Amino acid sequence: MADWHRDEQGLALRVRLDGSSHLLRAEFLRGPMGFRLRRGGGRGEAVARAIGLKKGATPSVLDATAGLGRDAFLFAWLGCEVLAVERNPEIHALLEDALERALAEPSVAEKIRGRLHLLRAEAIGVLEQLASGPDLARPEVVYLDPMHPERKSAGTVRKEMRMFRSLVGEDTDSHRLLEAALRVARRRVVVKRPRRGEALGPDPDHQLEGKSTRFDIYLTAGREKSRDSAQAVD
Repeated sequence: MADWHRDEQGLALRVRLDGSSHLLRAEFLRGPMGFRLRRGGGRGEAVARAIGLKKGATPSVLDATAGLGRDAFLFAWLGCEVLAVERNPEIHALLEDALERALAEPSVAEKIRGRLHLLRAEAIGVLEQLASGPDLARPEVVYLDPMHPERKSAGTVRKEMRMFRSLVGEDTDSHRLLEAALRVARRRVVVKRPRRGEALGPDPDHQLEGKSTRFDIYLTAGREKSRDSAQAVD
């Protein structure tokens, strides 16, 4: 169970964990996210390279598992047009509050206004709708960061992630989400995984590894044409 809480830092959820009460909130300008921005804005981070962001290339991104929104905000900060989809109503409310507070800062508003859009919806439904629409309406990149498998030792998992898991539960449709994403992304699908975790689907085309996480990259440009050609030969 969780209760709403508001203070000078914005909206939060009060969550019971290990017999104590803790606050969970989305935050784009303070804490870990603020550190990432002050350190250089994240352009050199593995996640930015994984989506294909480089000089002269700022792809449009659909973040299908927005969560607390840090990666989606980072993509927008670096110049990408981002649609962040979150299905949990409580987490979506935290995201809206965090974005509103961030946009209250003139320098931030000037940099990201109009680039980051939040949508409360089931991502699979959004992807299926895009798959049946025109190509130019589809994002160049679909980014997936499904809930990672729970570790046996709760002490090795960050408190924030444990609170988040207690609210949203497990992601039981991750494989279906990947299948839908592969039909939609015009250039690539990027899946964030534990560094030693199993891939969600077939072998990725590329991988970028960090200390604790890994980005599996599935290139989709030309994938439909190749499949259509194979079907035509059959």
